[in-house]
Amino acid sequence: MWAKLKASKIKRAVEKEFRQVRKSLNVNEEYLNALRSKAYSDFLNKAKLMVNQHQSFSLYCHNKFSETLLEPGQESIPTILESALILSKIPELKTLLLKYFDISAEASNFCSHLLKGINQIQSNYLYVRGVLDEVNDHQDYSPENVKLIVSELNSLFLVGINPFSNPNKLDFKTIHEKYSSVLLCLKSMRKKVGKRIKLIKYVQNAFGICMTSTCGIITILAMFLAAHTLTVIFMGPAIFNFPFKCLAKKISSLPFLRSEFLRKVGDQLDLAAKGTYILTRDFDTISRLVASVHDVLEHNKAMLQSCLERKEYKICLHVVRELKKGDLGFRKQVEELEEHIYLCLVTINRARSLVIKEMIPSTTAHLDESRT
Repeated sequence: MWAKLKASKIKRAVEKEFRQVRKSLNVNEEYLNALRSKAYSDFLNKAKLMVNQHQSFSLYCHNKFSETLLEPGQESIPTILESALILSKIPELKTLLLKYFDISAEASNFCSHLLKGINQIQSNYLYVRGVLDEVNDHQDYSPENVKLIVSELNSLFLVGINPFSNPNKLDFKTIHEKYSSVLLCLKSMRKKVGKRIKLIKYVQNAFGICMTSTCGIITILAMFLAAHTLTVIFMGPAIFNFPFKCLAKKISSLPFLRSEFLRKVGDQLDLAAKGTYILTRDFDTISRLVASVHDVLEHNKAMLQSCLERKEYKICLHVVRELKKGDLGFRKQVEELEEHIYLCLVTINRARSLVIKEMIPSTTAHLDESRT
């Protein structure tokens, strides 16, 4: 018995691990597909062109950079929301969506700030790489040469201040809290809209049952009268020609029984909630990558300073060779962080565009309903 329980426990653990691996593979596949998409490629080319047009990214205001890359522009959002009649009927939704667009614009601006830091790291590491490329793994160096290399590398690390020197000061936590708050509000409102749609469906179904029952009762009454009186000869045509279908259609078209309007509101809330959830997940990933890049930079700086303090030839040579060995891996880390940030910017723009796209046709449809 104990053997069976143990085997069952092991089987569940293996299945759980398999599900986690499969989930990880799906996420990686989703990430790679996103990088191959035309939207990402076009956006990346646009951003790179803007960066290359300026000799130093730091001289180019990252706020302006963010404003240019943000689509649709934040300055146009209030006008779009004002023109959407669907929002005039639900002021709470308008306030919530305005908050959603404000936070997504803030997130875009934050991403441009991170890109500025990445550009700074890449520029500094061009010089570091130049020094490391001169180091040959199979060549013997004199203590003076090693000391000179370490000193040069240390000066480059000191000049190139770590742009992520204090990750705690970065606004990851603030943005995460804001997105989480908006996501809760979107889910709450979507739940209320869903309940309202269900209620309308119940009322419509109940009305249909009542109409069917009424028709049946009238038919039975007509048959009863036919058996006892000639009144049915005069009442029959009037009863059977009564426009039950028109009456049902008019009643179901009453404003409080319309669910199409609420479905469009629900679609907007779904799109905004989905975009918010994806961006929250993206920012968690970016936060981990930034912390990883920060740790590598601080570790390299600490090793070089330790070499200068201890002045031991063999240790210094080992440190320099370790730096050269880890250089390629570090560059890939920075590139991965850059890719995720650009992908996050694309996601921000796509989510904003989808919400507005859903808003515009709903406005047109509501105008048509108002005219009829």
